[in-house]
Amino acid sequence: MRRIAVLTSGGDAPGMNAAIRAVLRKALYHGLEVVGVRRGFQGLISGDFMEMRSRTVGDILQRGGTILKSARSEEFRTEEGREKALLQLRTYEIDALIGIGGDGTYAGLSLLGDMGMPVVGMPATIDNDIGSTEYAIGFDTACNTVIDAIDKIRDTATSHERTYVVEVMGRHAGHIALYAGLAGGAESIIIPEVDYDIREVCSRIMEGARRGKSHSIVVVAEGADLRTFGSKDGLPGGCGYRLGAQIAEITGFETRIIVLGHIQRGGTPSVRDRVLATMFGARAVDVLLSGERNVALGIWGSEIKVIPFKEALAMKRPYTAEYYDLANILSTP
Repeated sequence: MRRIAVLTSGGDAPGMNAAIRAVLRKALYHGLEVVGVRRGFQGLISGDFMEMRSRTVGDILQRGGTILKSARSEEFRTEEGREKALLQLRTYEIDALIGIGGDGTYAGLSLLGDMGMPVVGMPATIDNDIGSTEYAIGFDTACNTVIDAIDKIRDTATSHERTYVVEVMGRHAGHIALYAGLAGGAESIIIPEVDYDIREVCSRIMEGARRGKSHSIVVVAEGADLRTFGSKDGLPGGCGYRLGAQIAEITGFETRIIVLGHIQRGGTPSVRDRVLATMFGARAVDVLLSGERNVALGIWGSEIKVIPFKEALAMKRPYTAEYYDLANILSTP
């Protein structure tokens, strides 16, 4: 093995740059050449490659986003598009590919692996919805971003005696809402994995008011009510506003809605995400050098595990029921 490539794909996540840095410098340590692929799988198809040197990744450890950019590619979903991508890799004499991203990235890498390209994937998504790992790069930073916002919102909620609905990312997975809601002492946490009763949510808020509590915070994942309300083109959106309107109507309390949106994807990665990304990046190079192919990396406890893509893609990431139950107990009015 002489030359490897690395790409980032799908939604960006804080810590991706740390992973890129680790891949490059670990590969250089072993005498390998590294090529960066700009704009994910679309960059593979168009041959948007860049030679990388040690200084290419200087001072990126603390930066959010990805220096390789990211994009979604409809063309790569076609067999013709994948053939173009493989041809570009062969033409550039690339011996193996490392991809950083979520389930969509894994699916794309797996298809290239089936076509004969050695591939390794590492998990990076703020939603933390990859079943083959306990934690994905970016999740911890996103949770810290959300909890910082919740803490500030609680200050003004207390001052003005209001109810706030805070909508966070999570189309099918409520991990951000659950972790940040538990850490922020939310009065109610609403996630896609658990059906909710608006009457129960409002009852908790009103019971708190009867006991002298002047404000409430409800944290909701953006996809929490897709099954109930649906949405345009099957995409989440507007969940917080619908929920806020219901709460205001039933309780009669002044209710404000905050949609945190893409701020959750940005920012300086946390210590945990930097270390996690660094360990994943270095291990990805080791895996290729050991001869393993077509695998994804995951972490459980402190152990990084290597999982075949087919198995990784079949695994589901359940919500932590223990945390959900505990949050309900601790937020009892």
